[in-house]
Amino acid sequence: MKRIISIALILIMALALFGCQKSKSASENTSTNTDVKVNTTNTTQATSKTSNYDPYGTENRYDIDDKMFKKRFGVDYGTVDEDVTYYSTTAGDNKQCNVLLPAGYNKNEKYPVMYVFHGFDGSHTDQINDGSFLTMLYGNMLHDGLTVPMIIVNVDMYTDKQSEKSSKSEEQLRYIYDKAIDDVAIDLMPFIEKTYSVKTGRENTAVAGLSEGGAKSLCTGFKWLDKFGYIAGFAPDTGVIPTEYYKGTFWNTPVFDKFPQPTEANTPYYLYMSVGDEDPWNIDCTLYYRDVLNQMGVKNQTDYVKGYGHDEQFWGQCFYNYLNKIFR
Repeated sequence: MKRIISIALILIMALALFGCQKSKSASENTSTNTDVKVNTTNTTQATSKTSNYDPYGTENRYDIDDKMFKKRFGVDYGTVDEDVTYYSTTAGDNKQCNVLLPAGYNKNEKYPVMYVFHGFDGSHTDQINDGSFLTMLYGNMLHDGLTVPMIIVNVDMYTDKQSEKSSKSEEQLRYIYDKAIDDVAIDLMPFIEKTYSVKTGRENTAVAGLSEGGAKSLCTGFKWLDKFGYIAGFAPDTGVIPTEYYKGTFWNTPVFDKFPQPTEANTPYYLYMSVGDEDPWNIDCTLYYRDVLNQMGVKNQTDYVKGYGHDEQFWGQCFYNYLNKIFR
């Protein structure tokens, strides 16, 4: 009888020990799952913090020293791929662009892209070439930690048969340039994304332009709000929406009856316009665009800047501000 009781006690103790071990193991597994949740939460917070950067929270500068636009010893200015050719279904012909790859460009990494429109009667080589002010500015800013690695594409706004370009009048060019609004989104962007190591999505895509290119930049950004998260027009021409300025001329044939209304899902992360108080052409229309967008409730940062005209000196200041704020 004593022997039976002893055996029973041993069995009870063994079962109790097994239960403790099982409970400890379950407790350890629960702790591991909790750690995973904590890590996920931390990652979400980090992403949220980055996306909460407010480009509107900082005033733009217009006192950037000329040295920022010149070549400096020891700075890598990246690589310019010149006259890159792609087929444009919009033009029905081949088109070209210049592409600036950042210093340290690596095909195993992906980069956001900024598309740049030149001014009237310009070309795809105006802003991006081996010695251009924008190439120098971007290289210096990247070297100094003032911007992020990105690819910059200088768009050719001429979107028609290349063999006929020299015969076109100013009025014909004005309407041909309008076709670049679709060419960039339909033809050029897919080509760039296929050819280079590109981050896709509107959060990784910007557009900017100056003068007539500023108007086309606004039109492109607003027509394709699902593709462009950052939009800038520097002293943009008339011809975006109806205005009283240059009314009755081809300069003021509007692309839109009114600005497309952004939704919560496609509101620009940053919408930037600027014009100098010595600009001979585009003060009124720039400020009018600002007022209309304000009435629509579309957030924008529009600067009316003392002491600047309609020239490269002003474009450089504007590009500095834009490069400093996008993709952050």
